[in-house]
Amino acid sequence: MAVIDNIVWLVLLILFAAFEAATVGLTSIWFAAGALCALITSLFTDNIIIQLIVFLAVSLIALLLIRPLARKYLIPRRVATNADRVIGAEGIVTQAVDNLKATGQVQVSGQVWTARSQQEDVTIPVGERVRVLRIEGVKVFVTPADAPRSPY
Repeated sequence: MAVIDNIVWLVLLILFAAFEAATVGLTSIWFAAGALCALITSLFTDNIIIQLIVFLAVSLIALLLIRPLARKYLIPRRVATNADRVIGAEGIVTQAVDNLKATGQVQVSGQVWTARSQQEDVTIPVGERVRVLRIEGVKVFVTPADAPRSPY
């Protein structure tokens, strides 16, 4: 029976490791570690319950202790670019924003941007305060600053 247990744990170890290699997403490496420890345990005892407990305990401990550290160092942080920083910022219209005429400029954080209104039929006059909602290419899409903020 011990030889069968060894083979089962070895096969599980190979499957978990192969799945991890295929996904590269830290999804099954924890179970591979558990299977390796269960395989080593199976060399010393034929008790399948003890082997399962070792497998589950090592897998859980590896998941809880190592995963946060691995995510911290392996997952790249998103760094906002200068352009991303203007989203949500307020600015002043320096050229009337009119989508029908394809005109409009706003000054946001000292930078002048080509602007379009978020609403198609809304013209925003010079001097009005606006809020930047998004950026598409080199254009900012704005709404009057006194307009209610969208929850989305």
